[in-house]
Amino acid sequence: MGVRLGWTIAAMTAAAATAGYRALVSGRLTIELGIGWRTRALGPQVLDIAAPRELVFDVIAQPYLGRATRAQQEKIQVLERGEGMVLAAHHTPVGRGQVTQTVETVTFTRPDTVDFRLVRGPVPHVRERFCLTDDGGHTQLTYTGEMGTDGWALGARWAEVVARRWEATVAASLATVKSEAERRHELGLKRSPGDRSGKATQAPRRQ
Repeated sequence: MGVRLGWTIAAMTAAAATAGYRALVSGRLTIELGIGWRTRALGPQVLDIAAPRELVFDVIAQPYLGRATRAQQEKIQVLERGEGMVLAAHHTPVGRGQVTQTVETVTFTRPDTVDFRLVRGPVPHVRERFCLTDDGGHTQLTYTGEMGTDGWALGARWAEVVARRWEATVAASLATVKSEAERRHELGLKRSPGDRSGKATQAPRRQ
């Protein structure tokens, strides 16, 4: 009887640990103890984009402030909109059928800054910034950020795990921004071959 009870308790403990880990990974659970606070940098990641700054800004802002494509709607859900700011849920596959959901405020300061602040996710604190710098018709996009956890060394190790996936997701998003901005800019030049000023053109809305 005692052995059976021991196995039952062990199984329940393992199940609870597994459920807790999945809740952490998915962003449904955030451990915040208030002690042992540590931060680590995110980035920097720097891209050169062959498109004007205004156009790059529009590409970043579109799924939040404009009409999102179906693919964007699967990843980003705008919960609330304000003046130059939104509250948005981001859905990111993390493998083994799991999807992480983070809820963040996104603030837009045209034409050069987009700021993100984590409200709910797998860690208690993340702040990020996209900084757009005009470079003679090209745009330099610089990503920087900060991630914070508590719990001393244990929290710092968890931050390392989260940060690897986080920064990889950011890199993929930036690559998409670069590709789309350059595609729209090239399309605009083809439609207006006499205009080589580098000014952004209004891209057609995608259905």
